[in-house]
Amino acid sequence: MGHEEPNAVTAQKLNWLRAGVLGANDGIVSVASLVVGVAGATSDTGAIATAGTAALVGGAVSMALGEYVSVSSQRDSERHMIRIESAELREDPEGELAELVDMLQERGISPATARTAAREMSEHDALAAHLEVELGIDQHDLVSPWGAAASSALAFTLGALLPLVAMLATGPTWRIPVTVVAVLMALALTGSVAASIGGGPRARAAVRLVLGGAMALGLTYAIGSALGTAGVA
Repeated sequence: MGHEEPNAVTAQKLNWLRAGVLGANDGIVSVASLVVGVAGATSDTGAIATAGTAALVGGAVSMALGEYVSVSSQRDSERHMIRIESAELREDPEGELAELVDMLQERGISPATARTAAREMSEHDALAAHLEVELGIDQHDLVSPWGAAASSALAFTLGALLPLVAMLATGPTWRIPVTVVAVLMALALTGSVAASIGGGPRARAAVRLVLGGAMALGLTYAIGSALGTAGVA
């Protein structure tokens, strides 16, 4: 079974990478939509910078809190299941061994081999065997909620910086088209990367994100322009 651990580690790293790409995508779309909408209402660079920075900070904090709560709940649930499984092993080791044999047989292992494997796995580490086979949990590899929160906030921030910098580093005449082009290119890239990680079609994923991002930018720009015009009137 020694070859399974690197695969599990690789899968976990890919999950974290996918989450990071999606977090960056959230930062790109949400902050880009806001700054383009504000730019549609006013050419005041200070107003755009204030709104964009507030959206970046607020979004990063929100993403971090959401991820922390989600992962904390998952970790608490996993710890609770570990305690239950540990208690069941202390109270009825033979019954738990029979249960492990049944689960291995359900996976297509012959009865004789399942009994041998279950006994050897239990002698090595009964709790780890039951957690892995029955619940799919590794008690030594529970996700850290603080790490998840920090990663989520960082990914969002990196994504959000792109439209904010593009908007503020460009003059009033070209800031909106430059930002739109930069955002759509970034969305195409993140869509392609996310699809590659998940093994899906990259072109389709990129097109979906680009179309969705273009719709969001167009809508917020239209609203900003309408509100800006109404304010002038």
